[in-house]
Formats: sequence, C-alpha cells, structure tokens
Amino acid sequence: MDPAVMLDLEAGKGIAGNRRYFDRGSRRQVSLIEREQMAAHAAALRRDPFQPGDARSDIETEGIDLIPLVGRRLAIGTAVIEVYAPRDPCAKMDALAPGLRELMMPQRQGVMATVIHSGTVCCGDGIRILAPEGA
Repeated sequence: MDPAVMLDLEAGKGIAGNRRYFDRGSRRQVSLIEREQMAAHAAALRRDPFQPGDARSDIETEGIDLIPLVGRRLAIGTAVIEVYAPRDPCAKMDALAPGLRELMMPQRQGVMATVIHSGTVCCGDGIRILAPEGA
C-alpha cells in the first residue's frame, strides 16, 4: 500500500489505479478503518503503534465510529460512498501482528464501501453522514 494525499473515486468502480479492487464488478471498492481502533489494537497487543497503511485500508479515519454506519452514505471530499459491510480481516493482519486478526473480528475491523458518486478525496477531508434515502 502506497500512501496518497489524494484519491480519485469513480462511481461503481472504486479508487482509480487501485489494483486490488478497481472496476472488478464488485461492491468491494473502498475500505476504511479508524486510526483510533488501530491504536487500541496496538495497545491490546502491547506493541508499538501501527503506522498509516499497515492495516491495508484505503482510507484511514479519525473521530468517527464506522461500524454503526453500515447501510449509510457518507460524503468524503467531493465523493459519496455507501458503507455496506464490516471489513473481513485477512491473514495478513496476523502477519503484521500475531493476534491482530482475532482482535479485529468482533466489529473492530473497519468497513467496506461502494462508490456512489465520483469525486476526489484528499487527506484531511471531513466525513459527512448523509440523510438516508427518502428521508
């Protein structure tokens, strides 16, 4: 994972240039995780803090609880995404830190989202929770 200060999100496709997910016909287009959650995992594992990108998420957030937002749309920068499920932590998490995958499993692993409206996300952009459809 290469750090980026700007991401171009394309509706129905994902992050432009993302080899893992882009335009594969899947809802799996953008992954997000909370920096606070990763800090809590590092503390629980009694290890140094995880660095940005260690958890292999596309977007790392601060100040927002992501799991309760499953089913909701979020505006980030000029893009709109829809959070559709908790992320499934893979075995690479245990390669990063033994025991990390198990810590992440019970709703402490970030989320997956689909890009609804194309736009640009920049480092430091705020996240706005949008009203539910029809509200």
